[in-house]
Amino acid sequence: MSISSNTPKASRQTIDFNADWQFQLQTANQTTIEADWRSVTLPHDWSIEQPFSSELEGATAYLPGGIGWYQKSFDMKELKKGQRVFILFDGIYNNASLWLNKQLLGKQHYGYSPFYFEISQYLKPSDNQLKIKVDRSRIADSRWYPGAGIYREVKLITVNPVHIPIWSSVVDSIEINQGFAQILHKFKVVSEQLNQRIQIDSHIVELHTGRPVASYQHQATLSNKEQAFAFSCDILQPKLWSPDSPTLYQMTTKLTAGSKELDCITTRFGLRDFHFNSQQGFFLNGQATKIKGVCLHHDGGLVGAAVPEAVWERRLTRLKEAGVNAIRMAHTPSSEVLLSLCDRLGFLVQDEFFDEWDFPKDKRLNMNEQHNDAASRGYAEHFQTHAKQDLKNALRAHINHPCIFMWSIGNEIEWTYPRNVEATGFFDANWNGNYFWNLPPNSPQQISNKLKTLPHHNYDIGKTAHQLAQWVREEDVSRPVTANCILPSVSYLNGYAKSLDVIGFSYRQVLYDYGHQHHPQLPIISNEALPQWHEWKAVSERPHVAGLFLWTGIDYLGEVHQQWPTKALAAGLLDTAGFKKAPYYLFQSLWTATPMVQIHNQVFDEERFVYKTDSLSLEERDPQAWKRKLWIWPEQQQHWNFSSNQLIAIEVISNCQEVELQLNGRTIGSKQLADQADRMFRWALPFQPGELVALAKNNGKVLATHRLSTTQAASDLVVTLEGAPLQKGQPGYQHLVVQLADSEGKWVSHQNTQLSFELTGPAELVGLDNGHPASVQAFNASHIDTHQGRALALIKYTGEKENILVRITTPEGFFKVQRFILE
Repeated sequence: MSISSNTPKASRQTIDFNADWQFQLQTANQTTIEADWRSVTLPHDWSIEQPFSSELEGATAYLPGGIGWYQKSFDMKELKKGQRVFILFDGIYNNASLWLNKQLLGKQHYGYSPFYFEISQYLKPSDNQLKIKVDRSRIADSRWYPGAGIYREVKLITVNPVHIPIWSSVVDSIEINQGFAQILHKFKVVSEQLNQRIQIDSHIVELHTGRPVASYQHQATLSNKEQAFAFSCDILQPKLWSPDSPTLYQMTTKLTAGSKELDCITTRFGLRDFHFNSQQGFFLNGQATKIKGVCLHHDGGLVGAAVPEAVWERRLTRLKEAGVNAIRMAHTPSSEVLLSLCDRLGFLVQDEFFDEWDFPKDKRLNMNEQHNDAASRGYAEHFQTHAKQDLKNALRAHINHPCIFMWSIGNEIEWTYPRNVEATGFFDANWNGNYFWNLPPNSPQQISNKLKTLPHHNYDIGKTAHQLAQWVREEDVSRPVTANCILPSVSYLNGYAKSLDVIGFSYRQVLYDYGHQHHPQLPIISNEALPQWHEWKAVSERPHVAGLFLWTGIDYLGEVHQQWPTKALAAGLLDTAGFKKAPYYLFQSLWTATPMVQIHNQVFDEERFVYKTDSLSLEERDPQAWKRKLWIWPEQQQHWNFSSNQLIAIEVISNCQEVELQLNGRTIGSKQLADQADRMFRWALPFQPGELVALAKNNGKVLATHRLSTTQAASDLVVTLEGAPLQKGQPGYQHLVVQLADSEGKWVSHQNTQLSFELTGPAELVGLDNGHPASVQAFNASHIDTHQGRALALIKYTGEKENILVRITTPEGFFKVQRFILE
């Protein structure tokens, strides 16, 4: 590969360095790495390419780790004397060692933070050899599925001797009001030549329109090898960034000496004003705003950890349609691709740094340390020596993203420090309460007394939290520091909460009033909450709770200890294929104003339900059960095909005042939302073929309708393209949703079959998924069994101007050919 610029006079070159890599997975008995290389394009996750195995760990989705090697050859013939070259990695999982021309560049243990190395001193004009070893031989080292390899993007950056260092350009808002915004642009300039005179020119445009909005110019003398600058600038009639209106700006900054351009960088940013109030919650741009958030893990289902932008965009768009306005990146720093999408689409983001600190977590079990073998040890081994750099790298790389409104220094850390668990009394053998629903058995005074007598076990959580928060504030004081506290009753008292600007609760709705009463000065947010109505009810009724993040927005790989063949935790609003589940519609009904209605059903379960034959009404046997529901919803059906007279439980979700249920044009009954404590409209019917219809009404007027019709046997396939369409000559991705259909084209979701895919033309089949958490078919196979009569395919277009044909066949003989005209 030869590195050259399309614009030879450019003072800075940032090159996509993702192509033309070679890879091999080292086998257990392998002693050489000089053979059996295969070509790959980054980002690349080798773990997701492997078969699932019951012999592996459910914590990381029963997929293997291992040791992988990457190598890349490239020339730098156009490099000028004095120019400096850096290689920037957004993430390698994990324990990476990097060599250039047999010289060790360095190592990077943490798999989730970006990092870079200067490589100028090791470069040759031609035949440069970059080699990277990635050691993920510990197969249960993260919570949860981490992937393996160079799973995020790589860039090669060439600059002149005088330049602005990587991650040093920061735009802060000093003041924002209705017609005026003042920003502060902070950056550094590096120069080996002292006393050089330079001109600094910055111009700001509105990104979407290109409209110029502000500029500044300044002359300076470089008196130090690294010199810091800060200049203010005014923007009139600014457009503020928010989830509803995510306006972005772009600043272009040039350094010149006479007629020579020394450097030119762009910095994207947004203008917004926000704060937390311990009595009234969260305010964005002057408006009280409830956080309607979800937690997301970093995997993308069938693509594993190497998630293309198109995959994230499809998923985020779907969450946006449900009214989600915020995302917690659980439990590690996010990719640049995902954060940029959140900027553009409009999601507030809580960026989280670590899942473990001084002490390791048993990745197989939560809050129950039983294993101390090497396979389940992770970042805690490197925390003491590398946490500062890893935290600061992530923060500096992400600081200009307007979507980020909180930094989280840790997730559920308390239980790794034994004294915290013991002080609460929750886990005393003689306590008969329930962690989720009962107040702490020990009073604040009793907890304080216990903390005075219990040993510290080498590390103190309060001191560590203070250090982490201090490192954050050394870089950024514009955003609050938070953490996800699973034992807040002790975190308030052990020094942990003293380091936080906002305390985050993990499944502790029972403590919203307790925390507010005992510590009224500290704002509260629910950083992790169950995907149930009772969680949102508790938040919506309390102004002092800023909002919540549901666990989770999307089903994710891992966290399924000894549950083979279940490979993913099904706690999401969407499944791993991005298909909507019942809780999706519940929160859409809570978080959006557009009238909606959705029918789900299942075979009547007499252990759960009571059926009233006179009114055909259905009730849960325990009328208070909804208040104690946890993560996993019963699997719901979306069809009207059952055995004759089989009793079917029907559950309808709507945000309208009234729902009327009809079967074959006959009204079964009407119910008022105000009468449904759990917001579920329920009926039970002996099955009769035909059409089941739910009519959602406000003031008697039908505003939304959902229909389920009895279908014939599947005899056809329907293909729906999702996401942006492929463009001729432009590499990209396309999602294909394939559904079984009857002769009338209706979705047949009660039948399943195997789909086989064959592609011709300039495209490859990236993977297949049916969304079922217990499906252990390889994602990269060319065939898949459907679940609920459908499956998802992802194809990658390589950019050549030729047509693509996707042929999809079934054992029953019906098929579909999807054509993409790209000549």
